[in-house]
Amino acid sequence: MNKVEIIGTGSYVPSKVVSNNELSRMVNTSDEWIRTRTGIRERRISQGEDTSDMATKASIEAMKSANIEAGQIDLIILSTATPDSFIPSTSCIVQKNIKAVNATCFDISAACSGFIYAVDIGAQFIRSGRFKTVLVIGAETLSKIIDWQDRNTCILFGDGASAAILQSGEEEDIIAIHTGADGSKGRALTCPAIPVSNFYLKDEITLNKSKVSMDGKEIFKFAVKIMVKLVKLLLEESHCSLEEIKYIIPHQANYRIIECAAQKLGINTSKFYTNLDHYGNTSAASIGIALDEVYKKNLVESGDKILVVGFGGGLTYGGIIIKVR
Repeated sequence: MNKVEIIGTGSYVPSKVVSNNELSRMVNTSDEWIRTRTGIRERRISQGEDTSDMATKASIEAMKSANIEAGQIDLIILSTATPDSFIPSTSCIVQKNIKAVNATCFDISAACSGFIYAVDIGAQFIRSGRFKTVLVIGAETLSKIIDWQDRNTCILFGDGASAAILQSGEEEDIIAIHTGADGSKGRALTCPAIPVSNFYLKDEITLNKSKVSMDGKEIFKFAVKIMVKLVKLLLEESHCSLEEIKYIIPHQANYRIIECAAQKLGINTSKFYTNLDHYGNTSAASIGIALDEVYKKNLVESGDKILVVGFGGGLTYGGIIIKVR
C-alpha cells in the first residue's frame, strides 16, 4: 500500500474585514454580545469573489508550498456547500483556472467536515495506487447563503478557502483518520436547494429560501460530544497520548465549544490552535486555513503530531492525526 505525504498547504481569505461593530450597524447585535457567545471579533467577506476564485488562489499557494506544477496533479477534490453553480462543478472551474489539465475533478458536500472528508478520499486514491498527486480544497462563500437579518447566524460565518497537496511518497504523514455522520440530526443545520418542480406536479410549488438555518443548541451539544469522542478514538487508533500531540486544530465554529471540549478532555485550551476570532466559521475552509497558518508561522517542526477535528451539517464529523514532515 502506498504511503501518503502532505507536501504543501495554502489558504486565501478576502481582503474585506467585517468587524462585530460593523455588523451591529446592520443587525440588532453588539461586539460584546458576539464575543462573549462565540469568541469571534471579525470575519472576511467576499466583495465579488466566488468560491472558485478563492479556491484557485488557495490552490496556487499550496502548489507553491509543495513546489509542484499544475500538470502533476492527477485529482482535484473540492469540498463546498456554496458552489459557483450546479454545473459545472467548482473543482472543474479550478482545474481550468490553474491549468491542471491531467486532473480528474469532483466536488463533495460535507459542510464543515468537508476538508477532512476530502483528505480521507484523496488519501485512499493514493494508497490504492490510482493517483499519485491530489489537490484537496475546502472553499466557501458563505456570505451568499446567509440571512443577513438573522443575528443568530449572520454573526458566525465568513468566506475563505484552503488547500493541501497530497502525494504518494516514502513517509506516512496521515497516521490516523476517522469520519462519520448522523443524518438523523440533519435538520439542525440546513440550507434548502431547488424544490421538485415539473410538468407532472399539479400543486403550486413554493420556492425555498436558500439561506442557512441552524439549531444552535443542538449543534453545540453535538459538537462538544463528537469532538471529545473523536480525539479519544484517534489517539487510541494511533497509539498516541495527548501529550504527544503538539496542537489540536478544531473546526473554527465557536470558542465556547472548544472550551467545553477541553474541559471534558481535561486539557488546557492552549492545546487548541484557534483563529476564529479573525475569520469566524468558514465551514469547509476553516481547518485547512488553520493548518496552513500553523505551518506558515513555523509553530511545528518535523516529527510533531497535529490532531485536526471537525463537525458540521449533515450532521458530519471527522478527524485526522498528522505527522509533520
